[in-house]
Amino acid sequence: MKILVFGKTGQVATELQRQAEVIALGRDQADLADPDACAAAITAHRPDAVINAAAYTAVDRAETDEPAATVINGVAPGAMARACATLGIPFVHISTDYVFAGTGTEAWRPDDAVDPLNAYGRSKLAGEQAVVAAGGTHGILRTSWVFSSHGANFVKTMLRLGATRDTLTVVADQIGGPTPAAGIAATCLTMARALADNPGLTGIHHYSGAPDVSWADFARAIFAAAGMDVTVTDIPGSQFPTPAARPSNSRLDCSALARDFSIQRPDWRAALHDVLTDLEIKK
Repeated sequence: MKILVFGKTGQVATELQRQAEVIALGRDQADLADPDACAAAITAHRPDAVINAAAYTAVDRAETDEPAATVINGVAPGAMARACATLGIPFVHISTDYVFAGTGTEAWRPDDAVDPLNAYGRSKLAGEQAVVAAGGTHGILRTSWVFSSHGANFVKTMLRLGATRDTLTVVADQIGGPTPAAGIAATCLTMARALADNPGLTGIHHYSGAPDVSWADFARAIFAAAGMDVTVTDIPGSQFPTPAARPSNSRLDCSALARDFSIQRPDWRAALHDVLTDLEIKK
């Protein structure tokens, strides 16, 4: 199966290239700031499926750069999805829990009402809506708290900070499922192949790691697994203000993914061990 991937150096794009023979397009080959060029790349390569693993991910910067974020996260995926619909091939697109309001304590279901808190969330929601409006076979995969041994992510930030500090304050009132990029990549590949065989699986699904945890407890788990003696002190999100509001509840109900694609939530603790091994950090 010939799979075209948008993205080359990001966390999920890197894992896709590790796991399968794909054609990965970097920004120099297909810049999402130019949606027409992205659509043209699909037409030129004529793949059997497309996975969009590229995005504008600077959540705080998006607050003052929303038009650019919306082109990359909203307009470009729509252009890709229309090109895929024209060719009659499946399009898999990665989205985020940030499309929700982030309130309450219940896990968000794919059909729950969306109400993003910030510009990044609005740009990602625009992408979802554009993909659906294209009318082709598609799989939208919402995920959360992505980590891996490459790129910028919470695990690597904690390891860096923990190397020079013996105490850290970390937000404890935001809850979600840390999700390994390797698992997201494997899920996208499975979805692309399944959608090619059964377009009736088209729709929105959720995928996040288990068990759900706070950022503070995730940090403690990172330090324990890495054998680092760092004390983590809980603080509320209000004591760590950021330009973009963060959701308190990032829990995702992943039961539809298990039902439709036989994919279960990954145990992030096992994935964390794999990432630390990849980074050659041993307890």
